Order: sequence, then structure tokens, then C-alpha cells
Amino acid sequence: MGDGTMMHIGELAERTELSLRTIRHYDEIGLLEPSGRSEGGFRLYTEEDHDRLMLIRRMKPLGYSLEQMGDLLRAIDQANTSGAAGDDARRALGDFRADAEARRAKLAKQLEAADEFIRQLDPHAP
Repeated sequence: MGDGTMMHIGELAERTELSLRTIRHYDEIGLLEPSGRSEGGFRLYTEEDHDRLMLIRRMKPLGYSLEQMGDLLRAIDQANTSGAAGDDARRALGDFRADAEARRAKLAKQLEAADEFIRQLDPHAP
């Protein structure tokens, strides 16, 4: 789809496994606005929109808020700019990376505890 082809919200929903309602909500709050509209007013999305939505989708299970998701997207948008704004954005991306690594480590510990719990149940299972 790198040829500039646009997709309707239904295709985006199918590809991201998110509901139409969720995607519309993200539009309403300014988290992911469509790149265009059809003549009939239907939302149209690009491959870049898809990639941004997948980033949002990957943040949800890590417990990031909608506000934090917006902050990350703004930092990504500004990271390639020069000057103080670009520096701040790159610093923010580094902070997000460190935070994501910490959240992943916490989840890994929880997974280890769950595995140990399951092993402890094995001798008692019928």
C-alpha cells in the first residue's frame, strides 16, 4: 500500500483487530485522525496511519494511558526536527523506551510467577 492507496475504516479495523468504535474514538480525541475523507465523508487511512495505530495497540497492554500514547506520537512526529523541539522529542522517546523496558521486565516477572504457580498446581491436578 506504499503507492498512496487509502483504506476505509473497516479494512483498518480488520488489519489491526480493533473495533470500528475504538478507531472512531481515537479520531474523536485526536489520537489518530484519518489522513483523508472520501467524497461521501468516510474516513480514509494510509499505511502510515495503520503503523501508528499498531503502535497504539501495542502500548495498551503495557498500561499506557491515551494521553501517554498521544505524547509518544507527538514525540515521534517531532523527533526528526532540529532545534530544541527535536532534542526534547528525542529525549522523550528515550524515556519512553526506558519505561517500556521497565514495564516489560515487570511483566516478565509476573509471567515467571504464573509459570511457577502452574508448576505448583501440577501435582494436584487430576
